Amino acid sequence: MNLDSASHLDAAKSCFLGLDAGGTQTRWALATSTGELICEGATDGFSAARMMAEDGNGVVHARLKSVAEMVLRSLHHHRLSGVHAGVTGIGADAPRLVAMMSRLFDLAPHRVSVTSDAELAYRTVLAPGEGYLVYAGTGSIAAFIDAAGALHRAGGRGVMLDDAGGGYWIAREALRRVWRREDEQPGVWRDSPMARALFVAVGGDSSIFSARFLMDKERGEIGMLARVVAEHADDDALALEILRDAGVELARLANAMLQRYGERRVVVAGRASQLHSLIESSMRQAMAVDATVAFRQVQAHIAAARLAAEK
Repeated sequence: MNLDSASHLDAAKSCFLGLDAGGTQTRWALATSTGELICEGATDGFSAARMMAEDGNGVVHARLKSVAEMVLRSLHHHRLSGVHAGVTGIGADAPRLVAMMSRLFDLAPHRVSVTSDAELAYRTVLAPGEGYLVYAGTGSIAAFIDAAGALHRAGGRGVMLDDAGGGYWIAREALRRVWRREDEQPGVWRDSPMARALFVAVGGDSSIFSARFLMDKERGEIGMLARVVAEHADDDALALEILRDAGVELARLANAMLQRYGERRVVVAGRASQLHSLIESSMRQAMAVDATVAFRQVQAHIAAARLAAEK
């Protein structure tokens, strides 16, 4: 066998891992060197921002270890040759995250690359300079990669500061507005199907349960309560109001980009943006200009695996 043939066979056994890590879920995919999907999976989400906390490294390491164990069981006759990850909350800790992943996946550091989840999602649906991405998952952000490859953003500053229109915001707003109505009409929560369902989810009908839920649960778990709001859009006026306001908040992100960088098409993605059709309709109504707006489902973890293969 000549060297060219041997190299070809060796390359055929290589596979590449893509990760899309958000606050609610981490999705992963394995692809061949030609971009063919081998398998995919999901586990708990995490934020790289946790690495700034005292116990954060351990939490992130545990989540990535869970991914590594699933991936290594799925390799079969393939050999992992590279990783590309889009991670929420990434910042100055990217080198530490790369080092952690290189150890867990037994790869040289140069075979591991990490970007923000927003940048990964953008490159999944848009070419640089083509348009704006508004992404609403647990949090919310607008992203624009210009023709020179520079990433510009609006929002995405974390759920404790803003991230309006995302799943966490929808959940927190639901609890906040329920309790504000209680200030004015004690006991009115019993007439709200959404409030009754929320109180079951948080463990009780005292405000201490709502507060403890927000304090004790991870942001992804809190964001999942947005589903309760969406489920009651047809039988609860307060749920309808919150979803409408979420669409307005996502429009604000798009409008900021349109004002800063000019008219381009807007792509909206992320699970929170598709919780209910009212989010889309209210966002369209709140757009400042008549821009082309398309709502898309994004398979960023698969795109990440293919980017790893290209790298």
